[in-house]
Amino acid sequence: MGKLYIVPTPIGNLEDMTFRAIRILKEVDLILAEDTRTSGKLLKHFEIATHMHSHHMHNEHKTVENLISRLKSGETIALISDAGTPAISDPGFLLTRACVENNIDVECLPGATAFVPALVNSGLPNDRFIFEGFLPEKKGRQTRFLALAEETRTMIFYVSPHKLNKTLAEFVQYFGAERQICVSRELSKLHEENYRGTAAAVLKHYESKPAKGEIVVVVGGKSIAKKEKE
Repeated sequence: MGKLYIVPTPIGNLEDMTFRAIRILKEVDLILAEDTRTSGKLLKHFEIATHMHSHHMHNEHKTVENLISRLKSGETIALISDAGTPAISDPGFLLTRACVENNIDVECLPGATAFVPALVNSGLPNDRFIFEGFLPEKKGRQTRFLALAEETRTMIFYVSPHKLNKTLAEFVQYFGAERQICVSRELSKLHEENYRGTAAAVLKHYESKPAKGEIVVVVGGKSIAKKEKE
């Protein structure tokens, strides 16, 4: 049997790549990359010459069976995404589950994940939290907001920049204007920003100054909003 390695890559700053991640990527037989063009730049920077195959949300259902066969034959494979840890709002779950079902070893290396620094930077309670990732686009979006309106734990969302203002307006609508929020943008990069305030104030800020780049939004739970309002 071979082995599948889940290898996190930097979310921005290349210095966040670990020595172990570089070694594994050099030693495996194959690297599965979400976008070979993006990952090609990373591999070139660290002088990694391992062969790459494309593995993304549009083809992962079709490729899993072949990859399991290769792993069963003894090959070692590393899975990387464009940034951060694979399977966290990125491809990776299907292959990992298939490996587990076929008794193939899976090892996930520790490394960069955007929501962790965003949560810590927010200043909101982080002893109990939930990761929501990307909200549903249309179907189920309102239902999800109604359920989350009663959530007492800190909530973490991934939001694309062109949908940030719409999402912040929905936070005001469903969670209340005074709910505490932190928008973390371009984490670990040159123009990193962590903007904190009430939902209404944060929305007003980004309406006048549209956001760019990768964004994580951390929202305080219901009990936090109530306590601060009192």
